[in-house]
Amino acid sequence: MTQISLPNGFTPRGEQRNLMKYMDDGGKRAVAVWPRRFGKDLTALHQTVKEMHQRPGMYFHLLPNHKQARKVLWDAYDNEGRRIIDIAIPKVLRASTNETEMKIKLRCGGLWQLVGSDYYDSLVGANPFGLVFSEAAQNDPRAWSFFRPMLAANGGWAIFISTPRGYNDFHKLAQLAKGNPSWYFSHLTAAQTKHISAEVLANERHEMPDELYRQEYDCDFSAANVGAIYGRYIEQAEKQGRLVDGFDPDPNAEVWITSDIGYRDKAAFVWWRRMRGGCEIFHYDEGTGMDAEEWVERLRDQPPADILVLPHDAKAKTFQSKKTVVQTFLESNLTRQVKCNEQRYKKDTINAGRLMLRRTRIDRVACADLVQALREYSYKYDAETKTFSSEPDHNWASHAADAYGEGAACLYDMEPEEKPTQIIVPPIDKSFSLEQLWTTVAPSQRGRI
Repeated sequence: MTQISLPNGFTPRGEQRNLMKYMDDGGKRAVAVWPRRFGKDLTALHQTVKEMHQRPGMYFHLLPNHKQARKVLWDAYDNEGRRIIDIAIPKVLRASTNETEMKIKLRCGGLWQLVGSDYYDSLVGANPFGLVFSEAAQNDPRAWSFFRPMLAANGGWAIFISTPRGYNDFHKLAQLAKGNPSWYFSHLTAAQTKHISAEVLANERHEMPDELYRQEYDCDFSAANVGAIYGRYIEQAEKQGRLVDGFDPDPNAEVWITSDIGYRDKAAFVWWRRMRGGCEIFHYDEGTGMDAEEWVERLRDQPPADILVLPHDAKAKTFQSKKTVVQTFLESNLTRQVKCNEQRYKKDTINAGRLMLRRTRIDRVACADLVQALREYSYKYDAETKTFSSEPDHNWASHAADAYGEGAACLYDMEPEEKPTQIIVPPIDKSFSLEQLWTTVAPSQRGRI
């Protein structure tokens, strides 16, 4: 019989060893703010395999989305051309492998699966004993809130690994771990780990935007969230007092619901009040795995609206029914009008979204998830070309941002065109003639000039 020693084919170094020892000693919560290419996922994966043999059960390794999970771990190879999954979880230890669902069942009874955190609510009924939140700064922050009670009940553990992305929820979690003796906390820079040569780092610093280098290699939380699409506009709205803790509704305002729909992906809905001089966003809802008929019933229990706006492809999308989404909502009598947005270039939608944020108030309590998504919505970054794409990254934040964008683009088109009012005053000697002046004087007051 083949003897396997865990971790298989992996020798932890420095702080990687410290993290694994903390977990071996019964640790339950860990945050590792480590630089790019320092083996964050490798360390957590190998530790998970050990944990599965000590306590067989269900374990999840979460990345921001399904596609990223497949790329980062499932289809990834190490520097020697070996498939990472096959080294960390040798086939001799497996009972079965599901390539489609990226799921591996071990002979010892453990079950490990790669999942996207944007589908966290599709895992209802799961009872994981261990979770790894990879790229935690980009994960849907609600995923931890969803799983947390499960781990509290079954004594499970969670590891959060990531580089920073500004002062978001991951930063709050890092601050909590830093000041809590029951948590493991590590915050390192590439200069400290020395896993990349000084020469290569110098080249990276020269070729990358400064904020991105500080974010990826210096692990600097203060670096701006590079590539953020709406981030500074949300910050501006906050400074100007347009993110408020609720407001009284205007009974004369027209209420709109705008949406981004999907069956496998999340569907998201944003409630607007359209008023003179701007708009208010006062409610938000989203969910996964619901068809159009289910959404109709769910929306009936929420604030009523006059108009429902669906994205342009709603004419074709059918979820799992024979009717299109438009037909389903039209027949529901949910609103007095249902309309489809025209198809636009993404850049035009984003531009409208930025402009509308300047004239929109948002209830930051009722729409907390939307506000967080708008902060995090950003462009894709290509590490090979070291450039940002013109397309936004498709992650947990994109569904809410797209639902907002559909509304912003539609409502902005309806706003009256703002033209500067210019009053032209001619020079005093060109304003009138003496004859014109003479006619304005009463006859009794006329005298000789």
